[in-house]
Order: sequence, then C-alpha cells, then structure tokens
Amino acid sequence: MLCSRGPMLTIDVDSHETSKTSIGSIQERYVGGRGVGTRVAHERIPFDVDPLGPENRLVFTTGPMQTSNMSFTGRMNCTGVSPLTDGLLSSNAGGFMSRNFADTGYGAVELTGASEELVAVHVRDDGVEFEEVDHLTGATVPETVEYFESQRGITSDQTAVIGPAGENKVRFASIMTSEERAFGRGGLGAVMGAKGIKAVTFGGDSAPEINIPATQAEIHREAATADDIMKEQGTVAAMDLANEVNGLPSYYFSEQQFEGVEGINGAAVADKKYKKGTCSACAFACKLPTKDEAAGVETEGPEFEVAMAFGSNSGVDDIVEVMKSNEQCDRYGMDAISAGNSVAAYLAAEDEFGNTELIHDTVKKIAHREGIGDTLAEGIDRFHEEIGVENWSVKGMDFAAHEGRVLNGQGLSYATANRGADHMYSTFYSVEYPFVEPDEALEPEGTIGKSETLVDREDLMAFNDSGVICKFSRSYMSPERYEALFGVDYEDLLEVGSRTVTLERHFNNQRGFDRDDDKLPYDLPDFEAALDEYYEVRGWNDGLVPEDALPEEYGQRSIGV
Repeated sequence: MLCSRGPMLTIDVDSHETSKTSIGSIQERYVGGRGVGTRVAHERIPFDVDPLGPENRLVFTTGPMQTSNMSFTGRMNCTGVSPLTDGLLSSNAGGFMSRNFADTGYGAVELTGASEELVAVHVRDDGVEFEEVDHLTGATVPETVEYFESQRGITSDQTAVIGPAGENKVRFASIMTSEERAFGRGGLGAVMGAKGIKAVTFGGDSAPEINIPATQAEIHREAATADDIMKEQGTVAAMDLANEVNGLPSYYFSEQQFEGVEGINGAAVADKKYKKGTCSACAFACKLPTKDEAAGVETEGPEFEVAMAFGSNSGVDDIVEVMKSNEQCDRYGMDAISAGNSVAAYLAAEDEFGNTELIHDTVKKIAHREGIGDTLAEGIDRFHEEIGVENWSVKGMDFAAHEGRVLNGQGLSYATANRGADHMYSTFYSVEYPFVEPDEALEPEGTIGKSETLVDREDLMAFNDSGVICKFSRSYMSPERYEALFGVDYEDLLEVGSRTVTLERHFNNQRGFDRDDDKLPYDLPDFEAALDEYYEVRGWNDGLVPEDALPEEYGQRSIGV
C-alpha cells in the first residue's frame, strides 16, 4: 500500500530536546495523516491527560499524496486531545504548508512539554531551532507571519501560528497556516498556546521519493477543466438549497430558514470575489479571496459554515459584515464556526440578533477573554446554562450548517462522530441533499437503514484524511481510482479508516465517553434504534469498543516514550 515515509521527530519544548523514531510499521498500517496521528497519539498521550497540560501532544502529519502533483492534495493533519470536546481529535488544514512539511523529510512531527517562554520552533531537514519570541506576545496572525517573513525569510506557507486566541487558551482557538487557512475545529490552537508555542515552521529539501501512479494526472486534468459552481462560490453555493429545504440554521438554531439569505448566499460571496484562490498543487481552485474596498475588508471566504454561523444564525443578512467577522477570526486565530455560533448564542440571550457592532466587539472580547468574552471562550457546552440558552453541541462541539433535523442521516452522523457535531467527519449530507449520483443518494428522512452507508463514509473520510486527499475530490475519485493510486483493494483502504475511527473511539472511551455522549439536542425518528444499528455495524457494545474489535496491534508499542 502507498504510504507516507520518514521518521517521527519528537520535540520537547520544555527541555529543547529532540529525538527521531522510526514509525514505518505504523505508516504501513495507517498510511499517513490522521491515521498515523491517531495511532501515535493513542500510544503516547495518557488517557487521563489534561488537554491544556504539558503531557498532551500535538502530532503534525502528512500523507504520501503530498509528494505528488495531484489536485486535492494541498492539505495536512494535526492530532491531539481537544480542549473543546475533551476527546482525541484530528484537524485538517489546507493551504500550502503540507509540501513544505514534506520537505523536512519527516513523516510526523510531535510536540510535547510546555515552554515557560513564548517560543517559535523552526523544523528543518538539518535540525531544529528554538527562538524566544516574547515580543510577539499578543500578536495577531498577520503580525506574526510578517515578523517571520521580514526577519527570518520564512514565508506564511511554511508557518503554523497562533494568534491571541491560542495564547489565551480559547477552547476553539485555531492553528493558522498560509495566514488564512486553519486547523480549525476543536481548539488545537489552545493546546499550542498552552505549550508556549507561538509558531512552528517547516522547510528543507528532503521530501521522500514516493512513486505516485499516473492516475494522478487524470484527476488533476479533470479538476482543472471541470465546470463546477464551487470554483465560483465555494461551499456557500449550498446555502440556497439548504434554505429551500428548510435546512438553514438561523437565529441560534431556533429557525431553519432565513429571510435574508440572498444577502449572504453564494451569489453574494461571488460578487465580492476578486481573484482565484487555491491550495498547493490544486487546479480545482475553490477558495474565495474576497474584499470590499468601501468597508476596507479583505479576507478569504466566508465558506458556507461561517456564512451560517455569523450570518443566518446571528441574524445578519449582509455578506460584508460576515466577511468582517471571518477576517477577525483569521486574525485572532479562532475557529470561525464555533466563534460564530458562540456569538449567536450570546445574541439570543441578549435579544440582539443582527447587531453587527456587538458581534464584532464580542469576537474581539472572546479572543482576548475580556468581559463576556471570557465566558464565551469556553464554548457553548460549558457556558449555555450561565447565559440561559439551549446547548447546541454534541460532545462539546457546536453544530455545523448542514441541518440534521432535515437531513436525518447527517443528524445521526453528528451523534456518532468521535469529534462531535462536525459535518466533515462523514460528509453524510452529500448523499441526502444529494450531491452524488442518483444510485448513491438516500432520502433525507429517517435514520433506519443508513448505518452501513454512514460507517462506510466515516471510514472513507478517515482514509482521505490519512492519504491526505481533500474531501471535495468526491466527484473525481472512485473506488477504481483509489485502488490505482494506493495499490490495494478499496476495502483495504476503508479498513485503514475503520482502524482510525476505532482507535479514536477507544481513546475517548478511556476518558469516559459512552453511548450517553452519542446524543442530539433534538429528536430524530427511530434514533435509539439507529444507534443500535450503527454500533452493530461497527462491532461496538453500546458505544464502547470491545477488546476483540481493536486493531490487532493494540497493546504492542511501536514507539518508545
């Protein structure tokens, strides 16, 4: 099987010690990316770790496809225990850093310990340098990037940085790369801040030589020539459809349609788009560089989820105001979905929907943990009772835009996902809108009979995150193409994903997660029976992974600690 190569570099930011460890056996079983990150984390992070303590680890990984020239491969993975969900979580970022990471020659870079001084860690193929950067305390993401570019000649495409939100341990702080791309959901930026790391940079000239089959050229050519609305509108192209089917969360999830949708939909975003945007080596170019000169705002996006969170869910029908919120989140280093939903909760409590001045002020306060921002920085699951709103989260993670009350299989997916109410864990919405071929589509109503498809989609998404292949490649990938690229049967690839999902669940079980955490804040038809069906397909017992369902290598240490 095609897999990533290169040893793991472990960096202790307290002692400044580094070590290299062969992880070849793990790469052969888990390919790269999320799979390798999960396997490493499961072995090396204590099950009872404090997410913001020094024993938590951040594991950066790419996959074999980051040595290719194929579209949909400009992404990479980071894994650790989430301060938002309290479970093991992998976050995936696009941009241009993945190939600079591959150039270091490492298959994984693991950060542990905590520094008393604020530091930057520069990882190169010929060594690691620690730089004290106390003068960057409180610096925004653009200010931090500008420093490394002007003083060190290190570009934004080589950097993973945090802003004030990460330093202040906002539970949904992001790690930012290429300035505007984010390891977003789950708050791994807060973990980096707790470790006293302002930035990690990557570079070198030692990318492993991995022979990628010629199928990559076919996929790349089709991505370049395809006529796809996402090239003009990105994911926000789905907003009108969502609104049409009564599936657009609005006014802090109290409504499912938004009368001001035309002000924040795909056409509104496309009107502000001023050039093409893409990720490394990708000809699909679905990103959204946008600006409004009159308002003095320039950002990337917003994508659908952010247009929901800061738009319809906050009662805002002006795309420029949503762009401002998006820009703020990128500047401060926060997941814009969780930030927007947290602000929407506050607006609901204060009866202030649509108050854009209050929204922008609140975003700033969250990043700096000032006033009400200190409360909202904890995330909806922790603050909802204090401000008197409903808890719109699963396992601590607030909801994405694709509405489970309409797309019932997606609702089930929010409940079963190890990282909570995140739409990308299975992308089940794609078969229910549907965005797939008719023979793959499912009726959106109902939950029974969908578990096999859900398990397959969770496993495929986990494999994509291990490969690493962007999930927007779905129209360009097929079982035959996966087999041609990776050199094994499609079912073997799904098995890689299954092992990854199982290890995530087992880790979380050791932290106390069980069936009671696979729940929703709303009712779905036959939900409990559908959960039983899902557990049966997985081979789990009431949400718990039994010993005989664990991967065969469980308990056999592959890495010394």
